[in-house]
Amino acid sequence: MTELRFHNSLTRREEAFRPLDPAHVKLYVCGPTVYDLAHLGNARPVVVFDVLARLLRRVFPRVTYARNITDVDDKINARARESGEPISAITARTTADFHRDMTALGALPPDVEPTATGHIAEMIALTEKLIANGHAYAAEGHVLFSVGSFADYGRLSGRNQEELLAGARIDVAPYKRDAGDFVLWKPSDDETPGWNSPWGRGRPGWHIECSAMSWRHLGEQFDIHGGGADLLFPHHENEVAQSRAAFGTPFMAHTWLHNGMLLVDGEKMSKSLGNFLTVQDILAQGPWAGEAFRLLLLRTHYRSALDYTQAGLQEAKAELDDSYAMLGRAPAVSESPLITEMAEWALEPLADDLNTPLAIARLRDLRTLENSATVGGSAAAVLSRIGKSWQPVPGQAAAAFREAAAVLGLAQGDPRAWLQGGDDASAIEAAIAARLAARAAKNWAEADRIRAELLAQGVVLEDSAGGTTWKRA
Repeated sequence: MTELRFHNSLTRREEAFRPLDPAHVKLYVCGPTVYDLAHLGNARPVVVFDVLARLLRRVFPRVTYARNITDVDDKINARARESGEPISAITARTTADFHRDMTALGALPPDVEPTATGHIAEMIALTEKLIANGHAYAAEGHVLFSVGSFADYGRLSGRNQEELLAGARIDVAPYKRDAGDFVLWKPSDDETPGWNSPWGRGRPGWHIECSAMSWRHLGEQFDIHGGGADLLFPHHENEVAQSRAAFGTPFMAHTWLHNGMLLVDGEKMSKSLGNFLTVQDILAQGPWAGEAFRLLLLRTHYRSALDYTQAGLQEAKAELDDSYAMLGRAPAVSESPLITEMAEWALEPLADDLNTPLAIARLRDLRTLENSATVGGSAAAVLSRIGKSWQPVPGQAAAAFREAAAVLGLAQGDPRAWLQGGDDASAIEAAIAARLAARAAKNWAEADRIRAELLAQGVVLEDSAGGTTWKRA
């Protein structure tokens, strides 16, 4: 594969990726605040950076992917007060829901998944460093970062001071030296979670959590920091300020990647509009829905806004139907240089700022090549368009498809299970056996009735010399 290139939010240009240590690439991504079910917008960065981690592992010998769990936050506290449920129960249940939902989307677990509550000591130590370095101060039980002490503040987000103040929704408390200063540590009352610290019983601010956890698991500097574009300011800007000011480093993460927002039917998702959807709402549509939603996410470039529609989800399912049908027909083959060449060709777009739409288009071309080799037809048009002279035998393009699709987290399941998935498979098989018996007895009317009944249930029969197979429409 050619060298990797990514659009770096810090420099606002595409750059060749040069890891700090080519033997060990380190990636940090902001994870969920566990107070409610994951919505569709929460799922997008998980899928995007899952693909990135898979790609990095294909290219480099060792990758550490860290994604945190924020389990101390005022939103969690508010949910506990509203529901009367203990905070620990809320965070445990919601974390389990998040893990189950992301697994259903085909996302592999990160190598490290630190929790905020498990890293309070690091947050206190980092805050102490900032005070000692003259970048933070204690006031009335709070500790605040002094924005004016850090000359590069605003460099990541590219905002000027006025924009920064307007975008931060700043609560100008009397103990702040400057309106832009933000909280590193704040006091807790008896009803709020808190930990002992040099500044009294309290809890961390949101921004210091990720600085402390990335420091603990990846070091003072690391290769890539990812997250949604909505986190660029203030969260990521504040992370950079805290980490660089504490350690005196020229950067925190060398490369910053941000995915675009997700819309629903062209509108920003909100409960007031009635278009607020959780991942579980998608998964409830059927056993196919998780992978179809993943494909829908990847059909749009990660930096672009993505519009979720039900029609788009059905289109993604239809594409996966075609892919699994192709894989189900293809015979097994031995490894060969041609398979490797075709798989690498399909994956080349990922090296260009994670261009998943083009990679998916190349998978379609491999599917066409396999179909032409397996069931007949000409591949000349595809080969001419892509400038290749390949002549794969049955099974080779399918093997390359599988290998390349694995980096996207797609089409790794059993084709028969995909095409026939459902709890009623045994009943369908029994109906097909009854139809075959009717045909053997030349009871054509009964055979046609069973076929029509199955079709009404969304089950399509395909008769061939080898017997009768079926799939869901």
